Amino acid sequence: MSADRADEDTPLIAVTTSPRQPTAMPDSETFWKVGAIYGATAVMLGAFGAHGLKKHISDPAKIANWSTAAHYQLVHAVALLVARDHPVAAGCFTAGMTLFSGSIYALTLNAEKFRFLGPVTPLGGLFLMAGWAALAFGKAPGAPRRGF
Repeated sequence: MSADRADEDTPLIAVTTSPRQPTAMPDSETFWKVGAIYGATAVMLGAFGAHGLKKHISDPAKIANWSTAAHYQLVHAVALLVARDHPVAAGCFTAGMTLFSGSIYALTLNAEKFRFLGPVTPLGGLFLMAGWAALAFGKAPGAPRRGF
């Protein structure tokens, strides 16, 4: 043991690493990617509904339902891009688009096979509304807390 150090086994420089802690909610970058993917698929599914779906489905109400699903998906994909730093709103928009639009797409393609998804559509709508409410009553990123 030297006079300069009390313990020869103790390193002179302590190197510590702090691994990234897993979180329950996806981060802003993940929501950005999900929003972009949902936006792109909304355009693709909207185009398919306007052009390709008519070859397989002749019922105008079903075509209109498909169009509504694509429209809501596109609007909320943009909302997700804007709200990506607000995890509650972004999570609600993601769940809402998946449940609302996804169930309508499935029911339009085969209502008998996907009958169990009927109650999922309004649940998806509730998630979409909850996303907007989370934005209305939540703190804007970078803004001081004010309001109700």
